[in-house]
Amino acid sequence: MSRNVSPAIAAAVCAALFSSDALATNGYFMHGYSTKEKGLAGAGAAFSQDAMASATNPAGLVFVGKRLDVGLTLFSPSSRGYTVTGNPPAPAGSPVFNGSGVCQFPHPQNPAACAPPFSINPGSVDSDNDFFLIPHVAYSHPLDAVSSVGISIYGNGGMNTEYTSGSARLPAPTSAALPLTDLSGTFGAGTAGVNLEQGFLNFTYSRKLNNKHALGVSLLFVAQRFRAQGLENFGQFSLDPNNLSGNRHSESFGFGIKLGYQGEIADHFRVGVSYRPKVKMGEFDEYKGLFAGGGNFDLPSTYSLGFSYDFGKSGMLVADVQRINYSEVDSISNSVSQLTNGQCTDALNNTIANGGVQSPATGAGCLGGGSGAGFGWDDMTIIKIGYQFDVGNNTWRIGYSHANQPISSSETLFNVLAPAVITDHFTAGLTMPVGSNQEFNLAAMYAPKQSVSGKNPFDGGATTVEIEMSQWELQAAWAWKF
Repeated sequence: MSRNVSPAIAAAVCAALFSSDALATNGYFMHGYSTKEKGLAGAGAAFSQDAMASATNPAGLVFVGKRLDVGLTLFSPSSRGYTVTGNPPAPAGSPVFNGSGVCQFPHPQNPAACAPPFSINPGSVDSDNDFFLIPHVAYSHPLDAVSSVGISIYGNGGMNTEYTSGSARLPAPTSAALPLTDLSGTFGAGTAGVNLEQGFLNFTYSRKLNNKHALGVSLLFVAQRFRAQGLENFGQFSLDPNNLSGNRHSESFGFGIKLGYQGEIADHFRVGVSYRPKVKMGEFDEYKGLFAGGGNFDLPSTYSLGFSYDFGKSGMLVADVQRINYSEVDSISNSVSQLTNGQCTDALNNTIANGGVQSPATGAGCLGGGSGAGFGWDDMTIIKIGYQFDVGNNTWRIGYSHANQPISSSETLFNVLAPAVITDHFTAGLTMPVGSNQEFNLAAMYAPKQSVSGKNPFDGGATTVEIEMSQWELQAAWAWKF
């Protein structure tokens, strides 16, 4: 979608959606949306309990009645950072090429090419910004006995890092010899990091096929905003280095749909299925030199299959299997190795090949190229299981989810910017009635520290980059039932 969205609509939605930064937990997706579902590790495709259920499965909205849910999440990625071990392959001051234009560090795959080392110097650095507030609001309204409509506003997730220390060793064009030098900042250009925010405005229609089965559809307006800083020294690998970094905000918008089914197929046993196709987003114009395809950053498709079983007085068991297809988005899934394996000829090598005449990077694998390098994330499959039970007037919940690791050991260098390595979540929740038509909901999540370690492809594996993260979250919500 282009940027001709109504300014008034865009401003109103952005004010709601971009009210806080966030870093999500399954890649950059939230582990759950509804407060009740969050207490069950995000499971809820087959069992909807509040107006936010449409974010998971729009078919379930017709089963929740008329209600308003308003909530706020305190989210803390309490340990985001990286550790580099080993030693850069050449000391500061070593020339990349001599005055005759001869490369002193030949490329291991192409001896005629120049591959100067680009190392993050040894040490440990943690990201700033440890606390984020994330609001949500949802309303469901029955039209008649068989159909309901609803609206919800919520964050899908995002990424946020800000490294104010650290240093890197890389070529510095201060003389004809291009000596290696140590520069401050994770990538040698001062404070480094990214901030991605994504938010949804969800309009849902749900209709019963009979008393036990329903279909639903949601129309989605999606807004996202991105900012990057401290990446200027990757300019030699970019087709558009002027739109690579710079700490500028860039927005893009798109429309999508989400489809769902939910129903009881046997006594006490329910199933649910939901699917959201890939959402085509507008380009991040200010980052055409960073993201593949000249700034493309679409939303990957995702689907969920859920089950629930009602044990009666002893409680309810729920389970979901969710799939997030990151491979559909080049900027997320393409490997950073494309900058070193021949799919991109960097600007320094082109300059040497042209006798010292300043020449840009070339090749579809370069940053910003048609098949440009990205974060190298794999698709994720998440298994979520939860159990809820009543004690007196209150309802309690516990849950656990596990996912495959989306970041391989070969992709740690670039993922210093987005160390989304979390694979396990432990959750708990509570619903407490307040009067005859209100309720207080609470959910907590803990994701233990996870790390991934791998060699730096830009210095021949002389250094090892380990990225890590742990998280916790507390969400409170108030509901009115009409």
